[in-house]
Amino acid sequence: MRIQAFRGLLPRPELAAEVAAVPYDVVDTEEARALATGRPYDLLHVDRAEIDLPADTNPYSPLVYETAAKNLQKLIADGILQREAEPALYLYQQVMDGRAQTGLIAACHIDDYGNDIIRKHEKTRQVKEDDRTNLVRALSAHTGPIFLTYRDRADVNARIAAILANEAPLFDFTAADGIAHKVWRVADPSPFVSAFAEVPFSYVADGHHRSASAWRVGTERRAANPNHTGNEDYNWFLGVLFPAQELKILPYNRAVLDLNGLDPREFLAGLESAGFRRTETTQKTPIAPASVCMYFQGKWHLLSWDTAFLNDPVESLDVSVLQSRLLAPLLGIDDPRTNDRIEFIGGIRGTAELEKKVDSGHAAVAFSMYPTTVDQLMAIADAGQIMPPKSTWFEPKLRSGLVVQTF
Repeated sequence: MRIQAFRGLLPRPELAAEVAAVPYDVVDTEEARALATGRPYDLLHVDRAEIDLPADTNPYSPLVYETAAKNLQKLIADGILQREAEPALYLYQQVMDGRAQTGLIAACHIDDYGNDIIRKHEKTRQVKEDDRTNLVRALSAHTGPIFLTYRDRADVNARIAAILANEAPLFDFTAADGIAHKVWRVADPSPFVSAFAEVPFSYVADGHHRSASAWRVGTERRAANPNHTGNEDYNWFLGVLFPAQELKILPYNRAVLDLNGLDPREFLAGLESAGFRRTETTQKTPIAPASVCMYFQGKWHLLSWDTAFLNDPVESLDVSVLQSRLLAPLLGIDDPRTNDRIEFIGGIRGTAELEKKVDSGHAAVAFSMYPTTVDQLMAIADAGQIMPPKSTWFEPKLRSGLVVQTF
């Protein structure tokens, strides 16, 4: 795959923590507004600019994108974001609960995305893809990096380790949620550029809507430029490339609001008819694939199933088995992307949130999942298949605004 160094916009080092923002898609408008209150440099003022407009503003209105562009330009004009003197690559390390993951921040090529060298495992929703396309178009910038992964390479790992051991970071702060963030400038990008030229594929771990929007805007700019050469910055977008073995996927749990007209006895009988083995347990999270912990009527149950008949990489996922054999036929969750009787709870919130939803009567039953693995994600992408919705929850999340790429 192709990567290149770029002249990014970086916050002044003493303001990095004030600029760094949670990803736009992990908060709603009110949560974004609350997080950015008292933080005038927070990139949420760019990524979710509706927070600076009246409460009844449509978040997809042209005014939102105009405001985002003005807010970004103000950060530049006020010297909060400063242009690098030379093109560079960067290392970005996050530490959560004592576990570190370190990725390479680079400009990635839109043709690699279009030609499936950068592989995907999710479908995008048109309204969300259009939203990010409109934002990128208005900004002529990528503020939130695409979370990419690749199969580990010893040479890349060694170069990263040497920089971490011998050089001081540009930024080093711990956010309010306890996650530490560090960024290093890579003095000599060429060894990384050469190494990644030998990486056959990378994979979108998180950021399918942003990567699709980058490709759309880049191809638009090409078509509109009669003097296009291929060297323009719009051919590239902002990515962070993490070695697969450093990543951790948390489960994406489910809660269903009602039993689809079944009484409790009928529901439990239906589980057994569908081929699930059920035992009451004190266990709240499954310890192996092909099992799910179910919270129902104040008790935890372990559901397990045979896997001998499951050969397809998508159909063998735990989330697929749960959907095809329980949620759809028994509970009537036909399309989990659109059905409003199911809720998805990121594993970072733990099983207590599942118990709360059921015990309060908000949900009838909840399911604690075993996490999908990075190897499964890559195998599905390699097969050209799509994972079921809400299959993966990556943590920690990448912050926006630490490095901005413009075009």
